[in-house]
Amino acid sequence: MQSIVDLANNTSVYDVASVTPLCLAHQLSARTKNNIYLKREDELVVHSFKLRGAYQKISGLSAEQAKKGVVASSAGNHAQGVALSAKKLGIEAVIVMPLSTPKIKVRSVEQLGGKVVLHGDVYDDAYQYAKQLEQDQDLVFIHPYDDVEVMAGQATIAKELLEQLPSMDKVFIPVGGGGLIAGMATYIKHYAPNIQIIGVEPEDSPTLYQALRDGKRTVLPEVGRFADGVAVKQIGEKTYPIAKEVVDEVVLVSNDEICAAIKDIYEDMRSIAEPAGALATAGVKKYLEKNNIEGENIVSIISGANVNFDRLRYISERADLGEQNEAIIAVTIDEKPGSFLKFCQLLDNHAITEFNYRYAPSQQAHIFVGVGLSEGLSEKQALLAKLSQSFDVLDMSDNSIAKTHIRYMVGGRADADNEVLYRFEFPERPGALLNFLKKVGSHWNISLFHYRNHGADFGRVLIGLQADDVSELERSFDELGYFYQNETDNKAYQYFL
Repeated sequence: MQSIVDLANNTSVYDVASVTPLCLAHQLSARTKNNIYLKREDELVVHSFKLRGAYQKISGLSAEQAKKGVVASSAGNHAQGVALSAKKLGIEAVIVMPLSTPKIKVRSVEQLGGKVVLHGDVYDDAYQYAKQLEQDQDLVFIHPYDDVEVMAGQATIAKELLEQLPSMDKVFIPVGGGGLIAGMATYIKHYAPNIQIIGVEPEDSPTLYQALRDGKRTVLPEVGRFADGVAVKQIGEKTYPIAKEVVDEVVLVSNDEICAAIKDIYEDMRSIAEPAGALATAGVKKYLEKNNIEGENIVSIISGANVNFDRLRYISERADLGEQNEAIIAVTIDEKPGSFLKFCQLLDNHAITEFNYRYAPSQQAHIFVGVGLSEGLSEKQALLAKLSQSFDVLDMSDNSIAKTHIRYMVGGRADADNEVLYRFEFPERPGALLNFLKKVGSHWNISLFHYRNHGADFGRVLIGLQADDVSELERSFDELGYFYQNETDNKAYQYFL
């Protein structure tokens, strides 16, 4: 930890990086009744903090190591940091990226002088291949987080913060492998131990949270991929013992809350953060609301802004749900004249964001409704209570398949015999959907299918299959190696499909 402080105080990072601005988020501050400052790492030349750690490490190589060249594995930000750093220092760089990496990120790395090698479906495949190249070609591996010099490079953010805002109460930092929080927290606690350090992770990728709870590094069976910049299955071997000493607390946030934070940052800064880049801000909002904190100086690290344009559609759709500005509900009405009108009258003056209804030949019908909210959770609860007096109402605001798939599918029932429903995620690249269908649909009849490209690295599919033997079906799924979840009992499916 002392090495991190010493290296950060004598850094060469500013050969390529600049001191990033610390900006007061006026709207967010007013809403939370605190002073919320955003540390704009998205303002660096590669739009991410990763440049700092990469340059700190590569600039410290011996002449003999530099002559060999470097290799790294990354799906985005670390790749650009390594490529630019190596180019600045006249060192050859090989970057291994998953086959699912969007072309915009591949081109960015190539434009910065890196030689891109595409390998594997996911980051872990790319990492293993990069380590193989390290041995086969005698290259120097540049780890994205689990390295003291990399941590020291990230610690320069903390050095800037202490100069820009000495009177901080809390600093919120996104956590993936732990390099950023270990470096920053070490530096801050060295000079200002009274400042609280709070890590923020997605609910579906809680690497540090789980390790602190278990008292040891834990391998997560699955990690969410929405905030791909922090999609790591295990906290770093070197970062964990440091984080354990200097991190005060860890907050977990949902994908919808991340989307809402992206919107908040845009409205205050006119900048679009990537999901991992908005992670800390989502944590700030959740933490302050939960603990009823007012009047403090709070810093959130905007760690990056390398977001695919295609993903903005998904983000904008989910932002209002994360901000509690929209509720998605299912309402059961009697299929008789006047029922539909009565329901609409009960909605009163609420803004309708979505409305799906189709006549059902049975005695009851289900309506899928999106309702705009101006007062958040309390307004939603009041509306649900009001509707429940006359109808059977189900809140689906937190139902994943309702938000991702079923809202686009409402319309009729097939009454397919022995239908089972599954949610899948698979690596997104040209031909991937066809390949998925070939593997899944050759032995069982597909009775339902929904796929929508969200511009992410992973495609999401909802599929219905007619199967007499579910265990045999799932054995074949296991052979695919893709994430899947049985959703046959999901209420949204039961109601609408």
